[in-house]
Amino acid sequence: MSESLRSRTAKGIIWSSIERFSVQFVQLIISVLIARVLTPEDYGVVGMLAIFLAIAQTFVDSGFSNALIRKIDRTEIDNSTVFYFNIVVGIIFYIVLFFSAPAIAKFYNTPILIPITRVLSLGIFFNSLTIVQRAILTAKVDFKTQAKSSLISALISGGVGLYMAYSGYGVWALVIQSLISFLLNTSTLWLFTKWVPLLVFSWKSFKEMFGFGSKLLLSALLDTTYNNIYTIIIGKVFSSSDLGLYTRANSLAQFPSSNLTGIMQRVTYPLLCEYQDQDERLKQVYRKYLKLSAFIIFPLMIGLASVAYPFIITVLSGKWSGVVILLQIMCLGLMLYPIHAINLNLLQVKGRSDLFLRLEIIKKAIGVTILIITIPMGLVYMCIGQVISSIICLAVNTFYTGKLIDLGFFKQLKDLLPALAYSLSMGAVAFIISYNIENSMLSLIAGVLSGVIYFYAIAKLTNSPELKDLLSLIGK
Repeated sequence: MSESLRSRTAKGIIWSSIERFSVQFVQLIISVLIARVLTPEDYGVVGMLAIFLAIAQTFVDSGFSNALIRKIDRTEIDNSTVFYFNIVVGIIFYIVLFFSAPAIAKFYNTPILIPITRVLSLGIFFNSLTIVQRAILTAKVDFKTQAKSSLISALISGGVGLYMAYSGYGVWALVIQSLISFLLNTSTLWLFTKWVPLLVFSWKSFKEMFGFGSKLLLSALLDTTYNNIYTIIIGKVFSSSDLGLYTRANSLAQFPSSNLTGIMQRVTYPLLCEYQDQDERLKQVYRKYLKLSAFIIFPLMIGLASVAYPFIITVLSGKWSGVVILLQIMCLGLMLYPIHAINLNLLQVKGRSDLFLRLEIIKKAIGVTILIITIPMGLVYMCIGQVISSIICLAVNTFYTGKLIDLGFFKQLKDLLPALAYSLSMGAVAFIISYNIENSMLSLIAGVLSGVIYFYAIAKLTNSPELKDLLSLIGK
């Protein structure tokens, strides 16, 4: 990497990581403490609303965030146009969810979902007020400001959630915690960015960005619906306890995967956009990001799968033991998500949101087919189906990458193999060591330490270039 690119990448990754992991770490700790009081059923009730809230949030963004970031010559008129559009969409979807609450509660046969839906849906409106602020900060690779905002909201809302959980409020502790987080995040972003919209709405600007963003919106809707369709099916076909176990396993697996995906996506997208017309340079930088992502995410996910049993027993207690097998399976599928994300980033960088949408349709058709096949087999096989779908979809995602910059599936696989080999052998070492220790806490500590030491040692001994890049990014 050039010094300029390395410096900007390092700054972006560091602050994006702080923003993501400081917040998520705080939320994880609070969630663990709350989970020790609440039951899988409580989490299952909130999980039933996931798809409705996620779809509404997707419409609020409407692809305009990435359209703003990609537009190098964006103006205040562009920003203001997106802002007012988002507010209208946010209000519309709150009204829709408010009046749909009885139907949602009837579908799941869970009456308490009526007030919960109406309260949680307020978060959609709050988020609609911050789309432009986030886009402006992301385009500047300024994640420091976002980190401060997110951390403040996580700490305060988490404190309220803990108080309510231990005071016997049950599922409402999760609801109020979430709502306060949305409200505080919105307030602090407005305070820190000091951005004020103009009293103007430009149809020309709207049409220009919607032409790019609309295809991303459809792609995001497909992705959001597919990713949350499991909660609908599990909540409807299985018990709320099963849904609670699934959502807990999914959230734990998502902690490293989703956050690292978000970090790499947010950092690489604006930087790759600068090389959108320089294919050879774009390819070089792209491969660097790809290999570095795998070097970070593969050992984390395989390591988590290896110590899943002592981790769950130690952190959540034995009542959550049903999470273990689901978590192990999900880790294998989700470890590929950052690789998916960087491939899809390339299509956006090249302005090919049409190809982005086409790929999403193909991948979701594959995923739904596998889902239909695995539903009768039970929850475990549904999760295995997600792993199979993720592998197949990686091959699909890399098809157009090969066409655009001559970096298709097999070339990418060759780049990823060293990190995969390091991680699999590390996972075997961590599992064997942790498995032979009876005390769950000691087993967890021993498994984590042995895995970290082994992975670093093998990467150092083989003179891994990704290890050098990682150490240079963190200033070692």
